Amino acid sequence: MITIKEMKVLEEQAVQQGISILELMENAGKAVFETVKEKYDLDGRQVVIFCGQGNNGGDGFVAARYFAEETNVLVLFFGDKEKLSEEAEVNYNKIKGMVIKIRDQKELEEFHFQDKDYIFIDALLGTGISGLVREPFSSAIDLFNSINAEKIAVDIPSGLDADTGDVLDKACVVDLIVCFHDLKKGLEIHKDKTVVVDIGIPDGSIKIEKV
Repeated sequence: MITIKEMKVLEEQAVQQGISILELMENAGKAVFETVKEKYDLDGRQVVIFCGQGNNGGDGFVAARYFAEETNVLVLFFGDKEKLSEEAEVNYNKIKGMVIKIRDQKELEEFHFQDKDYIFIDALLGTGISGLVREPFSSAIDLFNSINAEKIAVDIPSGLDADTGDVLDKACVVDLIVCFHDLKKGLEIHKDKTVVVDIGIPDGSIKIEKV
């Protein structure tokens, strides 16, 4: 298992070894797609990816590109495009034709799901959350949890503390977690529904000081 601080050190050291954040994001999004495709029948399904403005959202943008080769995809983007990281923006621009921007609760209330066979993917907040979930992410989590669908989290369910497993305010409730590189400590109680996938970070080659 790994803490968030340890994971960040590994990512930084991977970059120092010549593996770019863009490459890690590509690998992460592709791994989400491949894992979901292996677990669920995509034929005739509507995939809806809830994306935030951090790199977790960037992973979701990448996954959307792969899902679009197999089935219908809709990306709900919550947040501010101007706050996207360089890597997330690159991947946003590749799939922006699939994106509906949700800037506030009013816009979310105007969006209605039809009666379809859905797969929902949570790429909203990732591991960087602390404290209360702010809008529009709070309403996004409420919507995510309210619709009947197969539900998958990218790396960790949004709203869950990745180190402790505590729900800080509210969290996405999912059927499957696609966790990157190593099991996050906070996912130990959810390990039965967690799949750990390789995203290209060198494993065990660098010593990390325990913090």
